[in-house]
Amino acid sequence: MKCQRCDKEAHFHITELTGPKPVEIHLCQDCVREYLSENPNEAVAAAGAAASLAQQMLQQMAVSQTAEELEKLDKLSCPVCGITYFQFRTQGRLGCAHDYTCFRKELENLLVHIHGENQHYGKRPSRPAKHSQLLTTLIRLRREMQQAIAEEKYELAGQIRDEIRHIENQVKNHPG
Repeated sequence: MKCQRCDKEAHFHITELTGPKPVEIHLCQDCVREYLSENPNEAVAAAGAAASLAQQMLQQMAVSQTAEELEKLDKLSCPVCGITYFQFRTQGRLGCAHDYTCFRKELENLLVHIHGENQHYGKRPSRPAKHSQLLTTLIRLRREMQQAIAEEKYELAGQIRDEIRHIENQVKNHPG
């Protein structure tokens, strides 16, 4: 069904009960915002319930907007390990150290919501891990190997496997 104010698709169907007969109004998301910002005072004068309905509709629109933003956010992915924000939300685990940079804004909001702070005030390791860069490389190589196998590039997958084994031996022989 088309919006009564423009030619977009109508997503909101409102039945006004303020007059002698019910009036149906079909509006798109943009026009319903205008309609609700024009009419809340008239709605209060006509019936108190209509104002609360307008508030509920505005809340629903905010929720749908949030859902759209979350859908976009879920598609973000780390260029190093390939994990998406959706995978992080469902599994509760990040894929590599670069995810903290990739999802920084979202993680800061999450930390503030959970802990009330986004700054760490506890113990820290006395020295950084020696092999963190090698471990990050391992994560990237494993993803590349899986991709090569999926694309049936077995020779490339074998080379990547050998490189992974070499790095794993480096980490094993020199613990950090």
